[in-house]
Amino acid sequence: MKPKSYRRGYPVAILIGIEETHATLWQIFSQVAKLQQTQPLNGNRKDTKNLYNFHETLINALRPTFKTGVQNLIITSPPRTSYASDLQTHITNHHTWLLQGTNKVTIALMTGSADTPQQVSALTQKPIFKQLIQTNTEQETENLLELLEKRLSTNSNLVFFSLNEAEQLILDPQLPNKPRPEYLLLTNEFLEGTRQKNRVHRLMQIAQNKQIKTRVINAESNAGLRLTQLGGIVCLAKTN
Repeated sequence: MKPKSYRRGYPVAILIGIEETHATLWQIFSQVAKLQQTQPLNGNRKDTKNLYNFHETLINALRPTFKTGVQNLIITSPPRTSYASDLQTHITNHHTWLLQGTNKVTIALMTGSADTPQQVSALTQKPIFKQLIQTNTEQETENLLELLEKRLSTNSNLVFFSLNEAEQLILDPQLPNKPRPEYLLLTNEFLEGTRQKNRVHRLMQIAQNKQIKTRVINAESNAGLRLTQLGGIVCLAKTN
């Protein structure tokens, strides 16, 4: 039996559909969309305090997913509303940490509703959605490439280049003062072409459960080409 993570694919983005009275959060995988939660807006949207608290609740709900390494955020709202741009403005004004550094979040806005599985399915099939995913992912992978190159030039002893090394780092108990896994990066070609799919998917699932940022990168992107040069899979570690 194939593991659950294989059927849903690998994480691609976070989708937030904002309506007048609530927001629906979805995790977008390469194969499916998974409902994360629905968050109500308490009180009147026109009350600035209520709206501020609503946006803060959404950011708090997103934090665990950001920690897994997914930095691609798409926000939707119905036509002739400003709900999506209101959240983007809130992030710009109150959460600049999300927009800075190598772990910065890429944000895109889209018109439409993402309240139900049927609406999300229709939304994700639109060419504009696929283009937004591609554009955001390109920016995200450039950030990861920057991090990889910096780590290679300054702390190459914290970069591990094979499935065996990644497993040893991720699966073995972490001893004090030893490097701790931070990122598991692999190309889609490595994932699709390996003869040890179950082994790789098991490692990815364990890494995600341990809150190790796990990203599958297009092999044709700049970051993907660099990863291919390094064997197609890289684990980045950090010291305590």
